[in-house]
Amino acid sequence: MSATREKAQLMSASEIDRTLVRLAHEVLEKTIDLEKLAFIGIRRRGIPMAQRLAKKIEELEKVKVPVGVLDIKLYRDDLSTVGPKPVVSDTKIDFPVAGKDVVLMDDVLYTGRTIRAALDALFELGRPARVQLLVLIDRGHRELPIEAQYVGRKVPTSSREIIEVKFQEIDQLEKVLLVEKVD
Repeated sequence: MSATREKAQLMSASEIDRTLVRLAHEVLEKTIDLEKLAFIGIRRRGIPMAQRLAKKIEELEKVKVPVGVLDIKLYRDDLSTVGPKPVVSDTKIDFPVAGKDVVLMDDVLYTGRTIRAALDALFELGRPARVQLLVLIDRGHRELPIEAQYVGRKVPTSSREIIEVKFQEIDQLEKVLLVEKVD
């Protein structure tokens, strides 16, 4: 992996939380039937987002939104470059996805390839009534026609820049950084 240097902090812990509150309200505004709503986080950093948003909606509406975990490793189109034996973490979705209004969640939307893989994995489990995408950061540079319905923040980046999202549950710190590859 190439070395990087930090260019800027894009979001603090409180800014992340405020953004997730706003996104929770946006989801509620666009959801007709809360009983059909389900959140699925893409492993790794989509999981804490899905869990936090479900908790915020439960606090606001007193409705428990089911949360699932989706592992997409075997659905990636770059599987041969991931390694000789990709480690598969289990997908954990304890509810039927058929007929649900699924909000798929990831931390950063970039080329769209992760989301394409997630859709393949999701549709193997059933046919949701609707699938929407929620991301914390949309950094552009799409290679596929994928668009998020819910975006925390749009951050235009160069091809040398990387967005690093750090969540307490995974990284023991909470912030979003813009870093740059150094040669």
